[in-house]
Amino acid sequence: MISIRHESAADIQAIHIVEAAAFAREAEAILVDALRALNQDFISLVAAEDDSVVGHISFSRVTIEGHGGVFSALAPLGVLPSHQRHRFGSMLVMAGVEECRQRGVDAVFVVGNPAYYSRFGFVPASELGVTCEFEVPADAFRARVVTRSRVPNGMLRYQRPFHRV
Repeated sequence: MISIRHESAADIQAIHIVEAAAFAREAEAILVDALRALNQDFISLVAAEDDSVVGHISFSRVTIEGHGGVFSALAPLGVLPSHQRHRFGSMLVMAGVEECRQRGVDAVFVVGNPAYYSRFGFVPASELGVTCEFEVPADAFRARVVTRSRVPNGMLRYQRPFHRV
């Protein structure tokens, strides 16, 4: 049986394993731990199959320089290699965006595969007038408006742990 749910304390080690395996390095797993420690509107969901964590997604607070609003960064999204291409990632993205909507997040930002994230309504952030503080390909920096009709123009700023990845 497959379920998408909020992480529990018992999931933390499994999340670390999932993220490290999905990216074949520890950086994303360490990022999740650091973001969780900040505890600033951190959303962390897991995909479980028969009570085993096989996927994980997190959303953390970001800001648009000089503007108010509630904005989140989707990062990272990881699924065990053995479970990739089985819709776990898609289920996590859809559940995560819905959780953001319920929490009043105005927009979600992600740096990722344009073809993948466009399936979930993410458009180039440049279309909304938002730039990324990191040098990333313009088409990979994407946004999805969640509860707002318009997002202010400006530079998206990430929390400190992102600067270490």
